[in-house]
Amino acid sequence: MTENRKLTLKDIARELNISISTASRALKGHPDISDETIRIVKEYALKHNYVPNVLAVNFRKNRTFNIGLIVPELVHHFFSTVISGAIDAAKKKGYNVIVSQSNDILQDEVTACRTFLASSVDGLLISISNETFEGKHMLDFINEGKPVIQFDKITDQLDTPKVIVDDFEGAYQAVKHLIDEGYDKIAHLRGRSEVKNANERALGYEKALKDFKREFQPEWIKECKLINEEEGYVFTKELMESENPPNAIFCITDLVALGVIKYLKKAGINIPQQVGVMGFSNWKLAEIVNPSLSSVDQHGYQIGVTATEMLIEKIQNHDIESHETVEIKTNLVVRDSTRLSKNEFGNI
Repeated sequence: MTENRKLTLKDIARELNISISTASRALKGHPDISDETIRIVKEYALKHNYVPNVLAVNFRKNRTFNIGLIVPELVHHFFSTVISGAIDAAKKKGYNVIVSQSNDILQDEVTACRTFLASSVDGLLISISNETFEGKHMLDFINEGKPVIQFDKITDQLDTPKVIVDDFEGAYQAVKHLIDEGYDKIAHLRGRSEVKNANERALGYEKALKDFKREFQPEWIKECKLINEEEGYVFTKELMESENPPNAIFCITDLVALGVIKYLKKAGINIPQQVGVMGFSNWKLAEIVNPSLSSVDQHGYQIGVTATEMLIEKIQNHDIESHETVEIKTNLVVRDSTRLSKNEFGNI
């Protein structure tokens, strides 16, 4: 054997004049193997830098201990916290997480799914793109006996287990807080109408206005397509230059809210005295922007942990039949951008 070639179990067995199965069991300290043989084999393996062929072992077990994870965007606070939770939960169970992003494009999502299937991941975690409706490409995993867990952005057209946040209630409580603070003309910069969680937040917004008998104006609702800072800026300019401007704005995400704050500050409109601003997701930037941004915490890390634990349990139990939905509760984090009253709300 040359020094450049990786040492194999077959090499160890040949050099020590034992069978391959004996060498394998000795390395594992099997009770059927004598202590002396175990010592000799382990010393030889250590001396010659033997590394077990994990891929070969996993292949024989029909398992790679790899999980595929697809998110719309990697450089995104919420999804980065989901990824962190997934990696931590997987590591505890001896699994690896391979991450890909769809860029919120259906074809990129399909490509990522096919790549994961080709690399034989054991299961899939996915937050679908804004262009995904039916999710037929995910059926390929299920047809191969590999479980799929949808999280956050989901489609009901695909019957898989899901981990979601209570978007409706989170939005409802956000708007209720604005009303409690005295705002009575509340606009909503919503997400795309074809996206389920955006619709849930819009419904929560509308229900709060109805329950507390506050003014509802269709022109106060603007639909964001890209869900970015620029849309927040442009739509706020339109709202504030209209004949009937709002005095509070509830945003689909904190990034959109950042654009709202930028416009209001540039226009010399005081926050929160003249216009309150509410975000959703509770990004890190919510704490450091000036004024600090009130937001709804989605608990991304917990979503990552929960979804991953569910997936690994299904992988280990060969379970692709159950289709439960786990709902993570949101909580409202009140900061300076909406705090008109003298009370110190803090986290509520």
